[in-house]
Amino acid sequence: MHRNRRWNTRPHTQQTVRRGALPPAVFAVAAATFAVVTTEMLPVGLLTSLGAGLGTSDGTAGLTVTLPGLVAALAAPLLPVAVRRADRRLVLCALMGLLAAANALSALAPGFEVLLAARALVGVCIGGVWAVAAGLAGRLVREDGVGRATALVFSGIAVASVAGVPTGTLLGELAGWRWAFAAMGVFSLGVAWLLALLLPPLPARGAVGLGEVAGLLRVPPVRAGLLVVVALVTGHFAAYTYVRPVLERVPDIGAGLISVLLLVYGTAGIAGNFLGGAAAARDPRRTLLVISAVLGGTVLLTAALGGARAPAAAALLVLWGLAYGGVSVGAQNWLMAAAPTRQEAASALFAGVFNAAIALGALLGGRAADHYGVPGALWLGGALALLGTVAVMTAGRRTAG
Repeated sequence: MHRNRRWNTRPHTQQTVRRGALPPAVFAVAAATFAVVTTEMLPVGLLTSLGAGLGTSDGTAGLTVTLPGLVAALAAPLLPVAVRRADRRLVLCALMGLLAAANALSALAPGFEVLLAARALVGVCIGGVWAVAAGLAGRLVREDGVGRATALVFSGIAVASVAGVPTGTLLGELAGWRWAFAAMGVFSLGVAWLLALLLPPLPARGAVGLGEVAGLLRVPPVRAGLLVVVALVTGHFAAYTYVRPVLERVPDIGAGLISVLLLVYGTAGIAGNFLGGAAAARDPRRTLLVISAVLGGTVLLTAALGGARAPAAAALLVLWGLAYGGVSVGAQNWLMAAAPTRQEAASALFAGVFNAAIALGALLGGRAADHYGVPGALWLGGALALLGTVAVMTAGRRTAG
């Protein structure tokens, strides 16, 4: 009842949306998650040209993915504490403006060190946006629409793979990698405008303290969910950061077909996000058990069949996308069930751990690629993802709430 009374204080949102539909504000938040994830993953599709342009190896160029993840891991739990009682609408708009500036600096970077500095700013935006946005669904829609709204917000991750990374890859091939970053800068400004236009006022619900965030680590279901996140996300990014060099070794695949295959992967990821979200709303533990088994097995098969033809590569990317597409929303459902009264703190902790796992995965994958070749990164990633299956199985049914 309290949720419905709060909804009624925003008649401009309620009256313009027909029953059963999601309000435009949810789509604006999804656009923000799309923007930060696309910016974060943009170097994946540009890794070869970026490394050549700045005179670095593939492994060193992978630091452009590692560094934002590390910074985001710190920013996610700290930013809600820093902004304390600031309106979350203003916070999201400011973060999108900073993201636009970071992309512009990336496009103009004269050397690798400047690019890394710009990517550190990207990390602040990633951690901040996810800490705030992950738990906003309940404030923007009625209670019966929270599940669909949460899936839509998290769909920004998968849509980034479909429309973000492949488009950036194609633009980088046509005009150079700098133009891909410049385009994301313009897009980020547009998202800031949308958020300012469509979001209602979102005053903070009490200040989030570091003690509250750290205290969640003492809750066994929360610890178990975070362990699963570490295994799956670290394994995925150890492998996926180097997916382009892997695809370049497949016979009959040129640069244009690589963009198509990344599009196939992303499309499967969107489907996996909504399928995984619907399943996780009913049973987070079983959903993550299936996801981890499929993800780990698929990555290992990709490593084993590295010389396979394009159809086999496409089939494996579809399975990979379906599995990973459900990781974020599945883990979010797990943690929201584990800490229902401390959702912003749980979201901040989730975002921090998630991005630390991204950084760790890219770092470990880079070291494996430099020492054992690119296939070594896939073998490592698949093994780590399968550890997620073990973590889910040992967590126990009671853990996932």
